[in-house]
Amino acid sequence: MKRFSLQGSIAALVTPFKTDGSIDFKAFDRLLDYHAENGTTGVVVCGTTGETPTLTESEDAEMFRHAVERVNGRMVVIAGTGSNSTHSCVKYTQNAVDAGVDAVLVVGPYYNKPTSKGMYLHFSELAKQINVPIILYNVPGRTGSAIKPDVAIQLAKDFSNIVGIKEASGNIHNIEYLIKNRPEGFHVYSGDDGISMLCNLLGADGCVSVAANIFPREFSRMMQLSIAGDAKAAREIHYRYCKLMDLLFVESNPIPVKAALAAMGMMEEVYRAPLCSMEENNKKALLAELKALKLI
Repeated sequence: MKRFSLQGSIAALVTPFKTDGSIDFKAFDRLLDYHAENGTTGVVVCGTTGETPTLTESEDAEMFRHAVERVNGRMVVIAGTGSNSTHSCVKYTQNAVDAGVDAVLVVGPYYNKPTSKGMYLHFSELAKQINVPIILYNVPGRTGSAIKPDVAIQLAKDFSNIVGIKEASGNIHNIEYLIKNRPEGFHVYSGDDGISMLCNLLGADGCVSVAANIFPREFSRMMQLSIAGDAKAAREIHYRYCKLMDLLFVESNPIPVKAALAAMGMMEEVYRAPLCSMEENNKKALLAELKALKLI
């Protein structure tokens, strides 16, 4: 396995749908090209923002293949392949490997709430069976259980193909622990746009971002500046867009970001149930901020 190295803005892509509910690959191509042309260093396909719980295994595999072909080396392509079943996780990850992705992002098993021992066994089994860079994904607000920082560090020490973590607990102390104790070559990415600049100043490697879907060039610049330690310049960008970053989470992700992309003419505003369109007052506030920032 080749050495994995990735810093900066990693956009967690939405999955565009047509009005009949099928995947809109023309819109998906627009999104991929948009990011490649605006400084995004990597994209996550079929992650949380991609409504992956409503996608089938075959749809996931098709999106992986399509993204790899369209990107054609312009950015790193990361596939979301998590499951609450270890057997299924290995299977989905192998599909991604077969599609030619550069890495996989694997969420901690959800709903069944494994212990730390079970969490370690889940990821160790995946690492033993799959020879691809694996990025752990800790988001306890969605999964109901956590990949504890000490477990993540132990996995990183024990398996060379576990190369990073997306830490989306919102707990800055987790970020600090991971950065301080990580082995060489292990990447720490914020999973929360609002604290991503601060995390980079502490030594993180970037952000797996929702907001990067909307202002990719400026978000990428904020990541580069903060990774380089230029707090003043990074802070200016953060404060310019902090209200928008908050509004992108006023309802469950990816509802607001899809509404914003639709307003920008990038795709149709179509969701798969149980997700639905925004409440009118929230959408009004989102559109007003997009206009204020001259994004629409």
